[in-house]
Amino acid sequence: MAAFNKFNQFVGDLGNKVHNLSTDAMKIMLTDVAPVATNTVKANITEIAAGFGYTAGGGAAAFTSWSQVAGLWKLVLVPVQFTAAGGNIAQFRYAVLYNTTPAGGPLVGWWDYGAEVNLTNGNSFTVQLDTTNGVFTIG
Repeated sequence: MAAFNKFNQFVGDLGNKVHNLSTDAMKIMLTDVAPVATNTVKANITEIAAGFGYTAGGGAAAFTSWSQVAGLWKLVLVPVQFTAAGGNIAQFRYAVLYNTTPAGGPLVGWWDYGAEVNLTNGNSFTVQLDTTNGVFTIG
């Protein structure tokens, strides 16, 4: 499983009430251009072209829980699957988690798969979001 990397602005955004992790809608979009930790909003990311099973803006990362145990908070989201249909989804290497509720789409974090992924017609790729340990923890 690819490691999660947070955007620098994310923790500041939490403190400034930009994110409500219990109620805001999250999405994962795909890109073949490396995100930078200093990116702040969706417009900073070069998303792959929509089509053949990939929708502009990416796929919804459904909420499961935002909870804490002994002062350690974790966000659990449902894994997101992309399936190529009618052609190939554009090549990508990175999956980016962002919040669609606030204006601008503030960024949360990303995963680097280490090499380009070529998703051919009829095949699927799942962004595995750890449903036990969470997407990330803050403590």
